[in-house]
Amino acid sequence: MAHKYEDIISLENILEAWQEFLKGKRNKPDVQKFSFHLMDNILNLHYELLNHTYKHGAYQCFKIADPKPRIIHKATVKDRLLHHAVYKMLYLYFDKKFIADSYSCRNNKGIHRALNQFRKYCYAVSKNNTRQCWILKCDIKKFFTSIDQKILIRILEKYILDKNIIDLLSEIVFSFDKGLPLGNLTSQLFSNVYLNEFDQFVKHKLKIKYYIRYADDFVVFSQEKKYLKDLVLPFQDFLEQQLRLTMHQDKIFIATIYSGVDYLGWVNFKDHRVLRRVTKRKMLKKACNKNLQSYLGMLKHGNTGKLRSILIN
Repeated sequence: MAHKYEDIISLENILEAWQEFLKGKRNKPDVQKFSFHLMDNILNLHYELLNHTYKHGAYQCFKIADPKPRIIHKATVKDRLLHHAVYKMLYLYFDKKFIADSYSCRNNKGIHRALNQFRKYCYAVSKNNTRQCWILKCDIKKFFTSIDQKILIRILEKYILDKNIIDLLSEIVFSFDKGLPLGNLTSQLFSNVYLNEFDQFVKHKLKIKYYIRYADDFVVFSQEKKYLKDLVLPFQDFLEQQLRLTMHQDKIFIATIYSGVDYLGWVNFKDHRVLRRVTKRKMLKKACNKNLQSYLGMLKHGNTGKLRSILIN
């Protein structure tokens, strides 16, 4: 790859990473404390990286509801600044390696583009709603905590030849007990690198055309129900044998688009989508001036006129 260790640890890259990191965090006490001796702290980080003495610190953990309960692990400001410096240099290189239909944690992708592609694939497979369209929906059990750190490093070594970069990435990856921490910016990139192995298997080995993945949720479209049933075993085998991941057995569904498919918070039909009931209830319960606009923005992407009216009034 083109990037060198020196590029990642350069003062210029760390300073640019600081500007990115700072967005929306200026008033946080730990960030203000780091800012008070900003240049000393940045120079210390640079020299530690230069002399290969950098050690990743411990994490603070706390619970959030997003919408289901999750445990977030928060690194120190110094470590998070490094995560940004690493991400900034490596993201574009890896992004070019990913398939077009991977939508999580990528520039110009996201949930709404995934949902739009979902609809396009429904039209394509059903020949503009003249044929049956079956959809296989799967997800991975406890994805982030199940990622095998040694396998992740082996995958990274396929793409990165600079041993110093690999040593630095290993320091970040092995700073956490098991899997990857929800909360690290680098975890977003590493999780996509990890599941890109599965994406490549799906597209190039199994030659599946109509496939979408968002994080650890993925769907396949076909006119044939049996074809989709027959995919479950090779999916399971690859994930278990190559990546030490397990598909969630209770969340393997095959349904027609005409009966509605619950995917990414919406129940998707052939020509419209409606918000999942549980999401709707939580939205009505939590709606206030602070988050009203973001809710209304989200609701534009489905058949939600009545719900928008309730929220506005």
